[in-house]
Amino acid sequence: MTTRRDFIKNTSLAGAGLFAIPSFATKRFHENDKLNVGLIGVGLRGTNHLSNLLLRKDVNITAICDVDPTRVALAKNLISEAGFKKPMTFGKNNDDYKNLLMLKGVDAVIISTPWLWHTRMTVDAMEAGKYAGVEVSASNTLEECWDLVNTHEATGTHMMILENVNYRRDIMAVLKMVKENILGELVHFRCGYQHDLRHVKFNDGKTAYGKGAEFGEKGISEAKWRTAHSVKRNADVYPTHGLGPIAVMADVNRGNRFVSLTSHATKAIGLHNYIVDVGGKDHPNTKVKFKQGDVITTTIDTANGETIIITHDCNLPRPYSLGFRVQGAKGLWEVDGNRIYIEGQSEPHEWDEATAWLEKYDHPLWKKYGEYASGAGHGGMDFFVLNSFIESAKANMAPPLDAYDAAAWSAVTPLSEVSIANNGEPQDFPDFTRGLWMKRNPYNWMKATF
Repeated sequence: MTTRRDFIKNTSLAGAGLFAIPSFATKRFHENDKLNVGLIGVGLRGTNHLSNLLLRKDVNITAICDVDPTRVALAKNLISEAGFKKPMTFGKNNDDYKNLLMLKGVDAVIISTPWLWHTRMTVDAMEAGKYAGVEVSASNTLEECWDLVNTHEATGTHMMILENVNYRRDIMAVLKMVKENILGELVHFRCGYQHDLRHVKFNDGKTAYGKGAEFGEKGISEAKWRTAHSVKRNADVYPTHGLGPIAVMADVNRGNRFVSLTSHATKAIGLHNYIVDVGGKDHPNTKVKFKQGDVITTTIDTANGETIIITHDCNLPRPYSLGFRVQGAKGLWEVDGNRIYIEGQSEPHEWDEATAWLEKYDHPLWKKYGEYASGAGHGGMDFFVLNSFIESAKANMAPPLDAYDAAAWSAVTPLSEVSIANNGEPQDFPDFTRGLWMKRNPYNWMKATF
């Protein structure tokens, strides 16, 4: 049986995950050329990208950067074991990534660092002429959102927000249903990030997912930096896993746009209770005042008249769910409960199990290559998002999820913060396309082929 590793190493991946080739693409790699990739950040997420890159025959890993020498050593070992040449390494200080960006032997970079570094590193990469892929969210402030757009437009260099959920199998099946008008004219969406992350935000300082009450300098991995956002900000700090797929279904920035939002937050008790439970009532961190409400609810209005409800819920005990609901004039799909209702095809007022519908409208990429993607991480969607980035970079063309998307989706964080601080006052979205959303055509996600 052909393994995923054999398949990727012996198959040309040209076009996988790409859904349109713009007319302004200016550079193409020859068939046997390899893309020289640098990785900035090789923590848990960056190492996942590295592992998938090492299965490809069309890339070289020429440079890696991380301020943690243990992560650099681990990455170098993986590269060596895979038979790749030894990369140049950087990480002597927080700005050493800039030296990586100066290398002529780097064509594209993947940025998997703490959130506060995402925009500045992506901007520096584009200014250095490197095709940039950045993990989510892409920006923390409205100024940073504009920095992404303005730098892309000024340099002509592309960046892609690496939102893997856009490539999830059920999401792509529902997207196919949307494009084929099965749900009718779209009216309403729900989505979010509902994921108990208390074990990520705190640990015992010894294992990445240990059950402890430490964060910041005493924490490890994400606990070093992620928890600080819950201390300092009352906002939806992680909107894109839910919003990205919905934005594509609603043609945002390509015939539609976000117009305004309102946000509300509950009280903040979940992280304090967790510290008491695992660290004891006398633990020093019980005195920390967390600013982020445990459940944050945001409602977006679009130019085409849809509404989108986004929920951020990461500080309380709960099962994982992105809470998707896609509703149109003919029916709706809900991920929780795996259910769907289509007028005229479902029994009146009764849900259908969605499995058969999702199989019927399975995206052609997943039908053909799903078995090879299954080991890539997050159920296989990491294979498709990474491949989309690599093929876009090789063609030097606009990616499916571009700077305008990165800005619009990430803007939810600062806008929600202001709305919450002002008792739910509506906040207007900037038009990051400067009016071009009315003329930009949606990508044809249905004609993706190898």
